[in-house]
Amino acid sequence: MVDTVPGETRGPRLVATDLDGTIVRSDGTISERTVAALGRVERAGATLVMVTGRPPRWMRDIAAAVDHRGLAICANGAVVYDLHTEAVIHCRLIEPDVLAEAVERLKVAVPELRFAVEYADGFVFEASYDLGRWDAEALGGRPVDGRTLVGRGGTKLLAFHPSADPDSLAERAHKAVGELVTVTHSSGRGLLEMSAHGVTKASALAELCAEQGVTAADVVAFGDMPNDLPMLTWAGTSYGVANGHPDVLSAVTHRTARNDDDGVAQVLESLFP
Repeated sequence: MVDTVPGETRGPRLVATDLDGTIVRSDGTISERTVAALGRVERAGATLVMVTGRPPRWMRDIAAAVDHRGLAICANGAVVYDLHTEAVIHCRLIEPDVLAEAVERLKVAVPELRFAVEYADGFVFEASYDLGRWDAEALGGRPVDGRTLVGRGGTKLLAFHPSADPDSLAERAHKAVGELVTVTHSSGRGLLEMSAHGVTKASALAELCAEQGVTAADVVAFGDMPNDLPMLTWAGTSYGVANGHPDVLSAVTHRTARNDDDGVAQVLESLFP
């Protein structure tokens, strides 16, 4: 079931949607119904923006699935990526000295953490960075020593704890490094994602909207996890999918059905008939 938007007389000028857990189903696919609904956005003359924690290199299948429609904001706001051309447009990096300081502080605050650093074109990780069922090298990573890990500016600092609750872990990390980097999480596991200070999905989306003369009131946003919260609270209209994190569902202006039930498509079909 979809909450309606009272008194709405026209579609939004920009639609911003998270991917995993929002339009991507639990089996990793995007349904034909959702692809068709996304197509309505651009045909109506509105802008479609995928806003995700994913790095650009994980966007090729998404670009193909949505017929190379729209723009993408990747790495939680650090990278702007053109889905039409599959090219990186802009990056905001965590500088090497900030990476080094953040890693040092976090190792003191939570000694069990293991680290990796994302770039637009790949990532590096400590030898002890063990994701369990995920093979870091198979995902395109390269093991490095501690000096190399922080020797180059990155789009995202990742910190993994094998057993910690992600909400409490993020709170501990924010206390340790919150003035250095922006801390969030999105996987439901003890995997923290950190961007340059002040860089969020909302900051990148607001900058993109300003360039296009679009205000927050003209934006409808969709999401499911804490890394979506800045975007969802910035947008004039926001929807949380029913499978979303409790903090998301309490923050949004509206709710829609689960990702597996094409909740975003249901809303888009009503906004762009």
